[in-house]
Amino acid sequence: MTVDKLASGLAVVLLILTGSVSAQAEDTKEKAAAVKDDNGKYFDADANPTFKIQPDGTVDWYTFSGYRRYHSDCHVCHGPDGMGSSYAPALAASLKNMDYATFVSTVAGGRKNTGAGKENVMPAFGDNKNVYCYMDDLYIYLRARAVGDLPRGRPAKKEEKPQAAKDAESSCMGD
Repeated sequence: MTVDKLASGLAVVLLILTGSVSAQAEDTKEKAAAVKDDNGKYFDADANPTFKIQPDGTVDWYTFSGYRRYHSDCHVCHGPDGMGSSYAPALAASLKNMDYATFVSTVAGGRKNTGAGKENVMPAFGDNKNVYCYMDDLYIYLRARAVGDLPRGRPAKKEEKPQAAKDAESSCMGD
């Protein structure tokens, strides 16, 4: 085995061990398509939370809420609109290859990647109600950004907040 092949193999192993490569197939607009509406919350064919954007640009409540929550708690590290920064990766790119369960697990429990001479730490937000209570909203917003259906910036139009969202928020926040 040549040195180049060995180095390439080691690089792939490092990427896998550090979580930089995911076995998840790339998410697409087709996979993210809403096929079920449960009181204003949309789901794809695999029962994952997803977004719904009307032809006039109106977004569902959860996408709008995710935008607000992201820019309240996540953009400081991950950059505006999920575009990344010198400090943390672009989540709009990461979600192309990250499934819902991995997203929730990572946000709730955090992640520590070491290797290749650097260390990246994502703190755990499982105890932060301002993040945890809106985990689906964050995922939905970032998924819409990841598959290219939602442009950068604050959505101009949104659906009204469904009663189910009000009830879930009240229950989670302890109101």
